[in-house]
Amino acid sequence: MAPFNIRPDQLAQEMHDYSRKLGKGVHNLMNAGEIDEGVTPRVEIYKEDKLTLYRYEADKTVVQSPTPLLIVYALVNRPYMTDIQEDRSTIRNLLAHGQDVYLIDWGYPDSADHALTMDDYINGYIDRCVDVIRKRHKIDQINILGICQGGSFSLCYTSMHQDKVKNLVTMVTPVDFKTPDNMLSAWVQNVDVDLLVDTLGNIPGEMLNWTFLSLKPFSLTGQKYLGMVDVLHDENKLKNFLRMEKWIFDSPDQAGETFRQFIKDFYQNNGFLEGGVTIGERALDLKNITCPVLNVYALQDHLVPPDASRALEGRTSSKDYTELSFPGGHIGIYVSGKAQAQVTPAISSWLDEHS
Repeated sequence: MAPFNIRPDQLAQEMHDYSRKLGKGVHNLMNAGEIDEGVTPRVEIYKEDKLTLYRYEADKTVVQSPTPLLIVYALVNRPYMTDIQEDRSTIRNLLAHGQDVYLIDWGYPDSADHALTMDDYINGYIDRCVDVIRKRHKIDQINILGICQGGSFSLCYTSMHQDKVKNLVTMVTPVDFKTPDNMLSAWVQNVDVDLLVDTLGNIPGEMLNWTFLSLKPFSLTGQKYLGMVDVLHDENKLKNFLRMEKWIFDSPDQAGETFRQFIKDFYQNNGFLEGGVTIGERALDLKNITCPVLNVYALQDHLVPPDASRALEGRTSSKDYTELSFPGGHIGIYVSGKAQAQVTPAISSWLDEHS
């Protein structure tokens, strides 16, 4: 092995720079203040139980699409990931491109919600939010953008309420839950979900969050905190880092009965592909979906591998199916500068063409 070529003066300078950054960083951390949750102004439109339906305020100089867009986020983590900061906000970018954006905030389920089922979420909450928007705009159909698990819920919803959906966009949405590279699915195959839910009631968000972090333990835990020192001295970069940290650990509990059905019917039984899923009194059938579909996925997604999303092709009856791939990961597709320049404008353009 070749000897390290490090001069004492270089080492001393690096130690001095590191100490200076760390000192400045501690000062910035102590004065960081409250970390905001979302940056775009919004108005509460409808509220039911823990759920809140928001409409985001667009620049009055921008001509909005006549067909509003409802974002259905996952039950895991919080939806302000889509509006994390001014220059990296999927919602703000959609507004800037003329979309009239609504979003469902699921809130924080507690023990009173443990018996909520997928039927309650899909044929109940989502359907009533869609009806509120339809009534406000005096239209029969709206556009839906479903994200991750919210995309799976949106597929279920559209298959049972196709008459209310004009266009469907799915984003990093699992369809085939048993692709060979799906580590999360491999872990959950032998979990006794009935015992878990019967014992805990609601599933703790903290437990789920650490499960996700454990998929990439080095890069999602130790490595990023080592790299944090390089941004501590910059107030703006530090705020951005803290926003992400707040979101990562802001994990609501999951309603037990919904968790039970989603894991068993989809992760363990691969219900979109194998069938046999009943939601309420309705059998799930993706062939009921006839509207145009845009399927957006991330090529480096470790939670929803590309093949898990691409499996949607040919599963619906839509004669207008389009795929959009993004060279990034599950989170980068919302917050990276490249995604803001590529993905969100492409979604808006597709919606405009179909609205």
